[in-house]
Amino acid sequence: MYNDEDDFKSQDEIQKMPLYQKGWEIMILSKKIAEIIPRDEELIGSYAHYLTVDSGLICAKIAGAEAGDLYDLRMENAAIIRKAARDLLTYTSALKAFGFSEPEYLDLLRNAIEEFRILFAKWVAGFDQWNYIIDRWGLFNPPGINYDDKNDI
Repeated sequence: MYNDEDDFKSQDEIQKMPLYQKGWEIMILSKKIAEIIPRDEELIGSYAHYLTVDSGLICAKIAGAEAGDLYDLRMENAAIIRKAARDLLTYTSALKAFGFSEPEYLDLLRNAIEEFRILFAKWVAGFDQWNYIIDRWGLFNPPGINYDDKNDI
């Protein structure tokens, strides 16, 4: 159950995490790709916005997960991070299909996301599922804990 005296990481500690650093690399790569996407073509031009927004979510949500340390909040942030990273992969496939002029940059981004995925899986495996408050929505409770259980407090 939740402990009020949990230690929280500082922003500096979070920024030194390999996962955060790889997320930052993904954001920089995504922004560079977005800069060279032609804006005059409406369909392909919209991907510049998507790349920027979704890549920006990754580090913000890592910081949010690390700042709270509660299992359900960490898992919620992790789910958002995973969705953003998977969407970035989808955008790279779409950009290739639309004939993006610099496909090697898309490969760099895809490789960075694959490296991130491995770091991410290890990070999530380290979450303390017993440092929790009951998720009343029922999505991110530890095994055996239900959304309608009574609090131990």
